[in-house]
Amino acid sequence: MGTSGFARGDGIYSSLRGIRSRHTCLIGTAYHVVRPSELWRALMIDITSLHLPAALALAVVATLGYLVGRRRRVRVRDVEYEQAHRELRRARAVAKQLDAVASQIRNDLAEHQSSVAGFKRRMEALSNSNQKAAWKMLCSEAEGLLGPTQRLVTQIAHAYDELRQQINQLMTFAEIRTDPLTGVGNRRAFNESLQTNRALCQRYGNVFSIAMFDIDRFKQINDLQGHLMGDCVLQAVADILLDAARQTDRVIRYGGEEFVIVMPHTDLAGAAIFAERLRADVATSSLLPTSITVSGGVACIVQSDEDDHAIVSRADRALYHAKQSGRDCVFLHDGDAITPVTESVIAPTA
Repeated sequence: MGTSGFARGDGIYSSLRGIRSRHTCLIGTAYHVVRPSELWRALMIDITSLHLPAALALAVVATLGYLVGRRRRVRVRDVEYEQAHRELRRARAVAKQLDAVASQIRNDLAEHQSSVAGFKRRMEALSNSNQKAAWKMLCSEAEGLLGPTQRLVTQIAHAYDELRQQINQLMTFAEIRTDPLTGVGNRRAFNESLQTNRALCQRYGNVFSIAMFDIDRFKQINDLQGHLMGDCVLQAVADILLDAARQTDRVIRYGGEEFVIVMPHTDLAGAAIFAERLRADVATSSLLPTSITVSGGVACIVQSDEDDHAIVSRADRALYHAKQSGRDCVFLHDGDAITPVTESVIAPTA
C-alpha cells in the first residue's frame, strides 16, 4: 500500500472515531429525544461522508452499534451482578437458618423418641409384675418424661413460627419491591435503583434522570367518585407509564398518587421531552376510566450530589412549581433554576 493508501486509511480511522464519539453521546444521553429513524439517518449521513462502499458502510454501522451497546450492557451488568449477589447471600443466610432449625428439631425429636421408647419397654416388662416399688418408680419416670414432652411441644411450636417467618422472607424477596395495587416498583425498589444508577454515575460517569408525576386533583376523584375509581385511575396511569418507558427504565409508585420514572443514560433535556410527552399522553389517553391530568417535575444527576436523594429533592421542587403554575404541565430543575418545559424546549432541532 502506498503513502496515499496509508493517509486514506488514517483519515477513515479518524472519521470513524469522530462518528463513534458523536453517536455514543447521542445514543447514551438522549434516547428519549431522538427516534430510531432519526438516529439511523444521522448515522448514515456521517458514514456516507466517508465515501465507502455500501456493504462496508453497513458493516461499520453494525460494528459501532454493537460496540456501544456491549460497553453499556457490561457496565450495567456489573452493578446488577453486585445487587443479585447481595440477594443471593441473603437467600443463603435464610436457607442456613432454616437448616439449623430443622436440624435442631430432628435432634430434639430423636432424643425424645429414645426416652419414650425406653419408657415403653420398661412398662411392658412390668405389665405382669406385682412389684409395688417398680410401679412407683415407673410412675415417677412418667412424670419426669412429661416435662420434656411439654418443652418439646413448645420448641416445635416456636420452630414452626420461625420456619414460617423465614419462608415468608424468601417469598417476599421479589414482592417486597412491588406495589401490590399497580404492579410497578415501590419505594424500596426506587431506593435501590437510585443507588445503582448513582454508583454507575460515580464509577463510569453515566448520566441518569428522573421524572416525578403527580395526578392532579386526585383527592376529588376519591371523594366524588369513590376509592374504587381512584384505584382504577392509579392502575391506568401506571400502565400508561409502563407502556411509554424503555426496558431499562424503572417505573415506581412513589406514594399515594405520585409516580417516578428512573431513566438511565438520559440527560435533562431528554428526560424533559419524555416527561412532556407522557403528560400529553395521559391527558388524551383512552385507557383512563375518567378524564385526568398530571403534573411533572424533572431532574438529572449531577456530580456534586451529596447523596442519592438530592436528585429527588430537585425533581420534587420542580413538581411543586408545576402544581403552583396551574397543574397539567412539566417543570425541570437544572441544579440552579427551575423552568417550565415549553414548546420551544421540546421542538425538534433542524
